[in-house]
Amino acid sequence: MKYRRIGDVEVSAIGLGAMPLSLPGRPDRERAIATIHAALDVGITLIDTADAYTTDADGPGHNEILVAEALRGRPEEVLVATKGGLLYRDGGPWDRNGTPAHLKKAARESRARLGVDAIGLYQFHRPDPGVPYEDSIGAIRELVEEGVIRMAGISNVTVAQIALADHVLGGRLVSVQNQFSPAYRSSRGELDYCVEHEIAFLPWSPLGGIGRGEEVFAAGSVFAAIALELDVSPQRVALAWELSLGHCVVPIPGASRPGTVTDSAGAAELVLSGDQKARLSAP
Repeated sequence: MKYRRIGDVEVSAIGLGAMPLSLPGRPDRERAIATIHAALDVGITLIDTADAYTTDADGPGHNEILVAEALRGRPEEVLVATKGGLLYRDGGPWDRNGTPAHLKKAARESRARLGVDAIGLYQFHRPDPGVPYEDSIGAIRELVEEGVIRMAGISNVTVAQIALADHVLGGRLVSVQNQFSPAYRSSRGELDYCVEHEIAFLPWSPLGGIGRGEEVFAAGSVFAAIALELDVSPQRVALAWELSLGHCVVPIPGASRPGTVTDSAGAAELVLSGDQKARLSAP
């Protein structure tokens, strides 16, 4: 497994998005734990979670508790990245709460669920239009200064918000987590900005999400064609392409079964030619 950096921590070039293990339609607990263990076994050392990855019946933090249970007793050094500022709601859009009071409370509750002295990476999940962005990030800065979290990141943001967050954090912003995939490239500007400023860019839903990647990976597509050339899956090609876009890019594909994790991890070692990268990058 190849490695990249988030702040002062070296992590695997491919992370694990643990969200599918806790939302409706999730696998049973045994398979969920096995999926996380499979990630560790193939060398993945970054696991992405959030307090909002849950259901109304479970309450906040189902995914964080699951991740903590799966990591218990494992010797690997793993960076767990969690997020706060969204509230899951069954059957409807997730509510946002970016007030400083909520973020400080949420971070402390996440720390307790994860069973750590300080959260390795804590990211503000999504801007709250009812709260000035600098106020939300100010709370994240205070969490760093108080030792509740080690590193700070943000998610679902614009270039202007990245610059503002880094300013409020005093140059200590280490990560940006935006949606980016072959089918969803509108965050390319944010990706390029992060690469230029040495900020890790963590694409969420890097394969397009449930039902979103069918056209991109269908027979006859450029991803499928190059997959045939390399004798690998189109999904592995997609992740390798994303890695090729910058040394700060660390995709975090979701998984709900061990086999998917193994295939995704192989992207870190997949080498694309210049011609293949150009074909994949074409509009």
